[in-house]
Amino acid sequence: MLVSLVLMFVDHRFDYLKHVRSYLGVVVTPIQWLADTPARLFSLASDAVSSHTGLIEDNARLNARNLILEQKLQKYAALTAQNVRLRELLNSSQGVEERVTVAELIGIDPDPQVKQIIINKGSADNVYVGQPLLDAHGVMGQVISVTPFTSRVLLITDSNNRVPVQVNRNGYRAIAIGTESGDDLELLHVPDTADIQEGDLLVSSGLGQRYPFGYPVAVVTEVIRDTGRPFARIVAKPAAQLNEGRLVMLVFTEAAEAARQKQAEKPEGEG
Repeated sequence: MLVSLVLMFVDHRFDYLKHVRSYLGVVVTPIQWLADTPARLFSLASDAVSSHTGLIEDNARLNARNLILEQKLQKYAALTAQNVRLRELLNSSQGVEERVTVAELIGIDPDPQVKQIIINKGSADNVYVGQPLLDAHGVMGQVISVTPFTSRVLLITDSNNRVPVQVNRNGYRAIAIGTESGDDLELLHVPDTADIQEGDLLVSSGLGQRYPFGYPVAVVTEVIRDTGRPFARIVAKPAAQLNEGRLVMLVFTEAAEAARQKQAEKPEGEG
């Protein structure tokens, strides 16, 4: 202790040990660095995990938001065509604001002759039979059965599905059904003189109150006119990417919302 006190006094008063302290600092620095290494590695790993988790959550949230925004943009072409045909823009724009919820595709029917998929939303999310399903590009199909947590959807390319459509260019109305190939749509009973051309966009007409008006359904890819037959053969490619992607949208139409609200207001026990 006496030696220590003497050294401290000498160092404080005369600064003789400055160089010795410097040399000792150089020797001790690697030991301090090694002692601190585990804590720094743990901190870096924790930051990396947190950043990765945050990026995944942000990416999922942005994808859902982008899907909803693209759904709204789909209707601009139909609304513009209506404005050209001098229809009231106010009444047309009311259909842009349907409530939607994002769902995820979790299964595909293995039967190649059946065009059906399963999504991860059901009656617990207010999904109902007949509800239309869309992706970011157009109409995909309609719900045909519902369980509490999942729903089965019949795609528009299934031969049992019928979609009322109209040509966006001139408003000509028709019914689109799935073809035997299961990849395209075909228009039923279109007269040979109908004004339909390759490249025409077919949008949902809103007739039948199943699919809301104005959503892209398909693009005409082939028009075959035979003077010996009364009807032309019109083939179209679906606008929706039926075999790609996992995120889809369920559209809550005004009619369905009103019916559900009316049902909820009924007294208990009333049918």
